[in-house]
Amino acid sequence: MKFVTFERAGAHAVGLWLEGKGVLDLRLAAELAGESLDVADMIGFIAAGPAALAVAKKLETNPPADAVYPASEVKLLAPIPRPAKNVFCVGRNYMEHVHEGDRMFNRDPSIPTVPNFFSKAPTTVVGPDADVHYPVKVTQAFDYEIELGVIVGKGGVNISKEDALNHVFGYTIINDVTARDLQRTHVQWFKGKTLDTTCPMGPWIVTADEIGDPGSLELTFLLNGEQRQHAFTSQMIFDVPSIFEYLSAGLTLEPGDVIASGTPSGVGFGMEPKGLMKGGDVMECRVSKIGVLKNTVVEV
Repeated sequence: MKFVTFERAGAHAVGLWLEGKGVLDLRLAAELAGESLDVADMIGFIAAGPAALAVAKKLETNPPADAVYPASEVKLLAPIPRPAKNVFCVGRNYMEHVHEGDRMFNRDPSIPTVPNFFSKAPTTVVGPDADVHYPVKVTQAFDYEIELGVIVGKGGVNISKEDALNHVFGYTIINDVTARDLQRTHVQWFKGKTLDTTCPMGPWIVTADEIGDPGSLELTFLLNGEQRQHAFTSQMIFDVPSIFEYLSAGLTLEPGDVIASGTPSGVGFGMEPKGLMKGGDVMECRVSKIGVLKNTVVEV
């Protein structure tokens, strides 16, 4: 199933993307079908657990016609428009990108022995087709990073690798847009990673059962139609189960938490000459089994 958060007539709602038909308003559909599904947003839906998923599956099989809106009548937002906490991110998680980063920042060659975690504030999150603001007075080195996004379903602490995938609700696409000069100047990555609108997410969350093995997905990033990044999640240094084990050690993960799992090589700052972004550039992130996330850079 593909879960979306959408806007229609000024109101936000949780829905199911029905290929070729449009969006099913889950709350309205449940009301029309006499089912119990009283959830106000995506985090609430995820927290409602297997019972809510079962109702959604039933509604997907036999959707009430009055609860299905044509795609032209709705605007897709980020599936979790306002995360309850910062987006958890993994840096330097593809070997070629590690080498690329060492060259970018003139570091000695290195291989991470544990995941390099950082975070992006909730105010960074925007949805598919939304503008990404490039504040030209703040940064002069605006870059892209395609990533597989992981959405926590069942919360927990000290989650083992063996049990990790049981805690995944689903997967989405994330673009970890980065101000490279701020990333370098401030040493700690937070400032360069967390400018407003720099975490495009979407277009939906595909449930874990439809994805299967998250280590078998293909990632492709295009800038104005030119392929810049291409890799497979099997090339991650720390796979999704390992990320869960390290991240949840002594730290409680909760339903609806968002994890960005790292980007492969091919970022603009690593190119010679540098291939950084400018106003008007169109970013296109493609992940197999999920779809396409497209956003435009707008100078502000």
